Amino acid sequence: MVDQETTRCGFVALVGAPNAGKSTLMNHIMGTKVSIVTHKVQTTRARVVGVLTHEQDQIVFVDTPGIFSPNRRLERAMVAAAWGGAADADKIVLLVDAERGLGGDVQLIIEGFKKAGKTAIVALNKIDLIPREKLLTLAEELQETGVFENIFMISALKGDGVEDLVVSLREGLPTGPWLYPEDHLSDMNDRLFAAEITREKLFLSLHQELPYSLTVETEGWEERRDGSVKIDQVIYVERSGHKGIVLGKGGQQAKRVGAEARKAVSYT
Repeated sequence: MVDQETTRCGFVALVGAPNAGKSTLMNHIMGTKVSIVTHKVQTTRARVVGVLTHEQDQIVFVDTPGIFSPNRRLERAMVAAAWGGAADADKIVLLVDAERGLGGDVQLIIEGFKKAGKTAIVALNKIDLIPREKLLTLAEELQETGVFENIFMISALKGDGVEDLVVSLREGLPTGPWLYPEDHLSDMNDRLFAAEITREKLFLSLHQELPYSLTVETEGWEERRDGSVKIDQVIYVERSGHKGIVLGKGGQQAKRVGAEARKAVSYT
């Protein structure tokens, strides 16, 4: 039994520009998929929670939508959700794609930190893809902003440097009782997770043909005596013309996506 008087627990928000690697980092830290990952920007729609419990410490990671200059209502809602996740966190980790550098979206986030009087930790991601000299230059430029407490160089995909980041986050946790049971990994229920898996497979198959406003809803969930589950889902698209893209010729595209989603759910 863990002595709750000596435990530490806190919220860590993962923020960054679209496709900076937030969901990939979350999944690597958790050791399992809790947030879907695709090549399409703004895959994460809302705040996704992953809970890492180790020894006396519990970190509640919040994977947020990418932050950028929004134009549409859905985009504004997602960006607001990201800033909301950062506002409520004990620590903020800014994921920066080292390949893309410190472009407009990163500068937008830095200015947001300054206006809010926030500090953060930088995780300079995809370090295996660029020369060390460029990494050091990026680190110096980030340090000069005066916003960041520490800078870690990582590969969220390969795991390089991630353990050092997690250790530092654990050491900075406030003392307090755990918020979740020790074996709890995420706040996402089975129905929502199954819908997100299907959405991921749709994006991976059709990401150049479909807008990210596509969504999936789990309408039916029937647990059978043999331990299997019958899942009924509805795919919502923006325009009627998108239906044919999702279905494919003779419904083959939808069948293929369904098979891939079932396989992913069964292995998760």
